[in-house]
Amino acid sequence: MSAPPVDYYASLELDSKASQQQVRDAYKKQALRHHPDRVPADSPDRAAKTKKFQQINDAYYTLSDAGRRRDYDMSRNQFHGFGGSSHQQQQQPPGGYDADEEVPRPEANSGGASGGGGGGGAGFGSSFPWSAFGFGGKAKSDADANHYANEQFGSVFEEMMQDEGLADADKQPTGSFWSLVGAVSGGALGFITANVPGAIAGGVAGNRLGAIRDKRGKSVYSVYQELEQPDKMRLLSELAQKVFAHAIS
Repeated sequence: MSAPPVDYYASLELDSKASQQQVRDAYKKQALRHHPDRVPADSPDRAAKTKKFQQINDAYYTLSDAGRRRDYDMSRNQFHGFGGSSHQQQQQPPGGYDADEEVPRPEANSGGASGGGGGGGAGFGSSFPWSAFGFGGKAKSDADANHYANEQFGSVFEEMMQDEGLADADKQPTGSFWSLVGAVSGGALGFITANVPGAIAGGVAGNRLGAIRDKRGKSVYSVYQELEQPDKMRLLSELAQKVFAHAIS
């Protein structure tokens, strides 16, 4: 008997009856929590973070669209192991699904999910094309999956930045964004001098330099991607604190 596929609702820590807005809010929290940039580039945890991040994006890609979600729900409910309430499924009883299991993707040399040897992913029902859901239907490699995941995250990232006043309606960085970036990068530079005035001066300098770069008209996500890894870590942490605070309040 084949093992059931990843439960996208469990990936986002959602009930199967969640509204579309709840799906979107859950994605924001989970994407920020598990984004690979939250750990150093050379961290041994980065590969696992990347895999989890791709899975979260697969879940959001499927559940955020009404048509894809309806098709997924119908197939999910018919597949063994997914009957009963969503609450029971998310408890992950012994022998149940593994929420960290990789989303199945078609092999590069297979004809899709219908291939007899490995289509649809090893360990999953060969008669059902689970790769039709999420990015599995498009990604032929981990590099492709990571590209699609980052592309999707970028759109929502800019939305979160707008919600927090860090980006304007045209997705351009605001003064608040540059102040944050300046405090993150310039402040770290000032800290090297081992004195508070140096950190303050570094923050101000970073803010001014950022304001100059802002004239080039880059989107807030483009600027984020150009940051050094430590600065990305700090910026995502700052944004996560704001998003989580709103979720609790």
